Amino acid sequence: MPKKTAKKPDDSPTPLLAHGGKVLSLVTVDAYNSEMRSPEGFLGDRASRRAFQAILDDWRDRVSRTGDDPLGDTPSEQISKKQLDKLLTEGDAEAAGVIHGAIEEFAQEFAQVIRRFLKLKEWKDTEAIVIGGGLRQSRIGELAIGRTSVLLKADGIDLDIKPIHHHADHAGLIGCIQLVPSWILSGHDSILAVDIGGSNIRAGIVELRRKKSEDFSHAVVGQFELWRHSDDQPEREDAVQRLIDMLLDLIKRAEKEGSNLAPFIGIGCPGLIRSDGSIERGGQNLPGDWEHKSFNLPEKLRAAIPKIGDHETVVVMHNDAVVQGLSEVPAMHDYEHWGVLTIGTGLGNARFTNRSQEDEEESADEDE
Repeated sequence: MPKKTAKKPDDSPTPLLAHGGKVLSLVTVDAYNSEMRSPEGFLGDRASRRAFQAILDDWRDRVSRTGDDPLGDTPSEQISKKQLDKLLTEGDAEAAGVIHGAIEEFAQEFAQVIRRFLKLKEWKDTEAIVIGGGLRQSRIGELAIGRTSVLLKADGIDLDIKPIHHHADHAGLIGCIQLVPSWILSGHDSILAVDIGGSNIRAGIVELRRKKSEDFSHAVVGQFELWRHSDDQPEREDAVQRLIDMLLDLIKRAEKEGSNLAPFIGIGCPGLIRSDGSIERGGQNLPGDWEHKSFNLPEKLRAAIPKIGDHETVVVMHNDAVVQGLSEVPAMHDYEHWGVLTIGTGLGNARFTNRSQEDEEESADEDE
């Protein structure tokens, strides 16, 4: 049976379009970008894409001490997830065995990281965690998630762990819909969305498809652009200009196809986001210094794209893990407290509480 959401006494109305907002239309963001430390450094680093590659390297090294490396001479960071998936299912037994060994060790580490998150005050009573990020978009990622879930359940931890529904390239775009109340999007059929990561910048047109479902559960990414900025290593201003060019190109495509874009750009970006749209910390993997107080990405996008259609452009930015998690809002009605962990360059994290209907109505009344 679905669990009823209790009204939280500390849920007070906040500005509708606040960057890094705590109280959104359908959820309260209890915590995000939590940085737990271990003797070896940040705990989340033990459950990142780089951590999996390091574990795989270690298994290859140990096996090759008594023979050939079953995975050949290619460095682990140059072996794609698709290639690992193929080796897992079609490679020889030793190659598959090495990959299985890496998956098992990674799952052990990931389970330990989740145990630590569950001990945080802000993560108390978490009932479910969805797993996003690039590693999720592979069979090895799915196996690691499944094995992690089994380890926790075997340890007596009652927690649902599931892969995020949307493709890794799309979840961080679709989640932008939830950054504003749905009535703001009334009369429009799509929005512009941006997902900034430590390796890639994604921009796309998210089709709302409200006729199929008012809760946006059928929203999809239509036009889409991806730029792997880690290959080009641009300066900060060059990266911002490239993003602006991507968005302008998407606007032209939308006009050509007759789409009715809302005058809104949603952004997911690594780090702790201040209410003015600047980044307090956590942007160290981005090209250039994105944490400088004088740098404000939403302001730069607004200046470059002052209008969409006949209306002034509104830009709202939040943490990228928060936004990925928001893509799951329509699927999380059966829970009161739930979280998201994203396995990418680092381990993104956020915890949510679903808001009751009364909460939503009160916020709407206050905003009007």
